[in-house]
Amino acid sequence: MRRAIIGSDVFQIVYFHFQGSFKDCFKGSNATLVTLDSRISLSFVLKPSFQEIARDTYEAKTEEVDFANKIISADEENSWVEKATGGLIKEVLPSGSIDREARLVLANALYFKGSWDQPFNPSKTQHRNFHFLDGKIVQVPFMTGNIYEQYHWRTFDGYRVLQLPNQGGEETRKLSMYFFLPDEKDGLPNLVKMFNSKPGFLNQQFNLRLKELDDFWIPKFKFSFEFEASETKKELGLHRPFCPGELKEMVNSSSSEKLYLLKVFQKSYTEVNDEGTEAAASTAASIILCCATYPAPSFVADHPFMFIIREEH
Repeated sequence: MRRAIIGSDVFQIVYFHFQGSFKDCFKGSNATLVTLDSRISLSFVLKPSFQEIARDTYEAKTEEVDFANKIISADEENSWVEKATGGLIKEVLPSGSIDREARLVLANALYFKGSWDQPFNPSKTQHRNFHFLDGKIVQVPFMTGNIYEQYHWRTFDGYRVLQLPNQGGEETRKLSMYFFLPDEKDGLPNLVKMFNSKPGFLNQQFNLRLKELDDFWIPKFKFSFEFEASETKKELGLHRPFCPGELKEMVNSSSSEKLYLLKVFQKSYTEVNDEGTEAAASTAASIILCCATYPAPSFVADHPFMFIIREEH
């Protein structure tokens, strides 16, 4: 599950990648909490084949909704999202996003809360300069580790990578947060372009080295972002669901030939602090009729960077 987020001053990419069953992977772990919920609100009857996939593969709950009352319908979806994301996302469907022509809403929500395997020392937090892409400098709290602690780290051509594992989970199925820091303070746009030109780059093994870092600082941060993603989906090549008749295998209805995807709303929230990471992401779709170098080991994230949260293979 991927969420790409681009801000005006800082390019921010959130990438969630998990495989297998969430419940089985983190059963019995109180240090890492991952929940994935799905919901289908509809005024049609789903075909048994699609209902089986929704129930067995995605564990989606199906509920009948009266879309003629659009205010109550949107409120119900947003209330479900708020609960599924631990209160981090309170509204994914904006006011007026569901009208009387709506027939289905497909929603999913991901909530993640993890504790660092090596927690940061709160007493060592310092306010330091952070440099934005436009040259603006602000003072923000930075975290650092304890003396003699080692971290998985490596430099590449033009950027460096840091891995911070989370506690919990089975030994072979842990979650980690990866930071990708460009060498240049304004290097993030080029780094994003490079990653986009190499499909599957973020899924690879980076062969990091365990090092004691001479200079190590990560900022505390939190942000949220939302956008309507239908045009982005089309630019990525997803066209058929937006065409009438392409969703007829989903529902039993004489009107299925007129059913198509209209809007896709996405919203995400991420917070990183001394204890760990808390993140949530939600999507709601409304359907209607009709070469390495090795300098001195350091990692000072005092300018825009990328990060991902992924399951280790």
